Amino acid sequence: MVNAWFAERVHSIQPSASKENPPQQRAHQSSADSTAPSASTILPPTVSLLDSRCPSPATVSSPAPGTPTRKISASEFDRPLRPIVVKDSEGSLTFLSDADRDTVPLRGSVMGEGGVSGGGNGGGCAGTGSGSGGDRCARLLELVKDVSSHLDVTALCHKIFLHINELIAADRYSLFLVGEDSCNRKFLVSRLFDVAEGSTLEESSSSCIRLEWNKGIVGHVAATGQPLNIRNAYEDPRFNAEVDLITGYKTQSILCLPIKNHRDEVVGVAQAINKKCGEDGAFTDQDEKDFSAYLAFSGIVLHNAQLYETSQLENRRNQVLLDLASLIFEEQQCLEVLLRKFAGTILSFMQAQACTVFITDEDSMNSFSSVFHMENEELGEVLDAPKRDCDVSQINYMYGQYVKNTMQPLNIADVTKDQRFPWTSENPDHTSNQIKSLLCTPIRNGKKDKVIGVCQLVNKMDEASGSVRAFNRNDEQFLEAFAIFCGLGIQNTQMYETVERAMAKQEVTLEVLSYHASAAEEESRELQVTAVTTVPSAQSLGILDFSFSDFDLSDTETTLATIRMFVDLNLVQNFQMKYTSLCQWVLSVKKNYRKHVAYHNWRHAFNTAQSMFALLKSGRLQNNLSDLEVLALMIATLSHDLDHRGVNNSYIQRSDHPLAQLYCHSTMEHHHFDHCLMILNSPGNQILSSLSLDEYKATLKMIERAILATDLALYMKRRGEFFELTKNSQFVWEDEHHRDLLRSMLMTACDISAITKPWPVQKRIAELVATEFFEQGDKERRELNIEPSDLMNREKRDKIPSMQVSFIDAICTQLYETLAGMSEYCSPLLEGCQTNRQHWKRLAEECEKGLVNGLV
Repeated sequence: MVNAWFAERVHSIQPSASKENPPQQRAHQSSADSTAPSASTILPPTVSLLDSRCPSPATVSSPAPGTPTRKISASEFDRPLRPIVVKDSEGSLTFLSDADRDTVPLRGSVMGEGGVSGGGNGGGCAGTGSGSGGDRCARLLELVKDVSSHLDVTALCHKIFLHINELIAADRYSLFLVGEDSCNRKFLVSRLFDVAEGSTLEESSSSCIRLEWNKGIVGHVAATGQPLNIRNAYEDPRFNAEVDLITGYKTQSILCLPIKNHRDEVVGVAQAINKKCGEDGAFTDQDEKDFSAYLAFSGIVLHNAQLYETSQLENRRNQVLLDLASLIFEEQQCLEVLLRKFAGTILSFMQAQACTVFITDEDSMNSFSSVFHMENEELGEVLDAPKRDCDVSQINYMYGQYVKNTMQPLNIADVTKDQRFPWTSENPDHTSNQIKSLLCTPIRNGKKDKVIGVCQLVNKMDEASGSVRAFNRNDEQFLEAFAIFCGLGIQNTQMYETVERAMAKQEVTLEVLSYHASAAEEESRELQVTAVTTVPSAQSLGILDFSFSDFDLSDTETTLATIRMFVDLNLVQNFQMKYTSLCQWVLSVKKNYRKHVAYHNWRHAFNTAQSMFALLKSGRLQNNLSDLEVLALMIATLSHDLDHRGVNNSYIQRSDHPLAQLYCHSTMEHHHFDHCLMILNSPGNQILSSLSLDEYKATLKMIERAILATDLALYMKRRGEFFELTKNSQFVWEDEHHRDLLRSMLMTACDISAITKPWPVQKRIAELVATEFFEQGDKERRELNIEPSDLMNREKRDKIPSMQVSFIDAICTQLYETLAGMSEYCSPLLEGCQTNRQHWKRLAEECEKGLVNGLV
């Protein structure tokens, strides 16, 4: 599962507090507020803000099936910790910080320092002056000694209140600690609330309340650092009596004092409510002195505990980063798997709605080579499950492009209100429906001098309300740190893929070179001499006819016929081809077809080229195509099956052949094109040497697309558009896309043109095809241990006629009908196809009756 490494770090959400016993769950923060409830925030008991401690196993019960659990969240570290990533003296990002950690200085005496709050109350025990005062001072020292070794903040706060109750005897106590988020905004959060005499630690810490700074009684004391001793709460304008009305509790007197550290900084506020004894239930000056003196020591102890807690939190944060590094570096072979793990981790940790990783394109400054997108709801999916389809058009890559160019993070609280980017105002409705808050950071390489990707998070979700929040500085720091690990992972994975592809390519190249060799110079000279003197005419060779058959020609005559096609198409003259290079190239192409392959050999390539020649000349399509297009089509037809192994793409993939590692689709077609390039660029075979650079690039692009078009899977995808254009008379010769479609259809029409030949020729070619297919089927049984399909199964040869009928109906007929519609001179192809269908149909019926067996 994605983010499995979080499994050991999940903790259950605390159960909702009981609604019985209202006094124990009173929201006394309102007693510290004079404004409406909005001035202070009562957080649900299920959410524990700033609680950095993992519950002990004894306090966490296993969640029932389906019970939601909350994983580690970035919000748990949203306080002013040391920066995760800083810049060194050279401006490079590093995890090492030179900043010294604050330490508590050793002092000879803490009594009388700034820890005692309030004017004139700074003496602690100094103000007693009598024997009873000395006893009180001794007791105070005992209490301080009792808490001096506590490091757990919540347990320490509870202990402090137990001691305070001995000193001043109030009905209720609350303690609020000063908190800061990553942006250094101060607030107050309760560690213990509404503590009564006899309350246990668990009962007292079940709720978490957050107060605004300098609001209400508690906020005022925190902001000013001065104590408040209020005899009648209802007479103080800062008091909010609404909670008393709800709970039925009567707040009378309040004693509220700041807790300060060794630097005289307020680190918390302690509040006592309703003195149990004394005149009018009010707190006395002596209560205030005792409370203040004890808090002077407690502040220092509390500061030490907070430092310890902070160090524990930073240690836990480091563990998160180490776990992420371990997660990323355990996968170095597949970029998609790596990015899925990274995106899943980020989404789970940052509570974002979606994560998009853009991988930069090394060949272009303004584009990305690939995009990986993951939604929050995908977190529960199995890692190797198929990716959920997403609408790429809905992904706004402009922010990623901006971050890539600037190499700086981008944090937008509300994109609908951000006026820095023109695309926000151009289409505000579309943007607002998709993105509100956005955080985007660059992913750098190992040297950190180059952006290799961009990570984009959108819509940070509030864990409590489910609403969209803005990303804060804490989120920026974590994403920046995560991006460093991700950059290393991406770079390593890309290097691994590059090396793996290079090794696979090397293996294929060595195999090819060991089998093939360029045509011998002597053979080339002989052909050249023959071509100059006695190249037969197209009419005498019969290559202008759609019914042409090569069975009566020798290999030498096929090479001469090939040269005749180039001459009659004016390619030799128009592109100033040297006869030496042309003869050498033709012979090299012929030599690079494997002779042992029954069908996909030189003869098939020659017949495909002849069909293209007939379409261009007899079908009268040459006048509608440019010379470069004619050149590309002729080279492509002769080269479209170079180094064919007698097996299809499916076999290459299933047998884990090195070729399968080089190309994700159209495996053999890509290999044929690469082989074509190798021959064209080899010495003596450079028939394109007279082309300009732009012409050369354009020709190679057309050759590549033409060869790839012979993959019937691509033909099936593209033919619908072509048929629709011609059917509705919308085909435009000036449109390059339309011309590309036509070239692709012509390639397929010529590749399968054997189906249009006279019946004796068609039947003989079908026997060659069946022989090759059956050999592949035998290999599948022998090497892959699988049962071949009917097409490859020699035991099902009686089904060949019916499969031929299906092939004609599904692949051939509509294509030849469309070409005949474009040029009536191409109709012989359609007529031959229809005639052969009748023969195959008759043969299929005879097979069903048992009169014949397959082709016999």
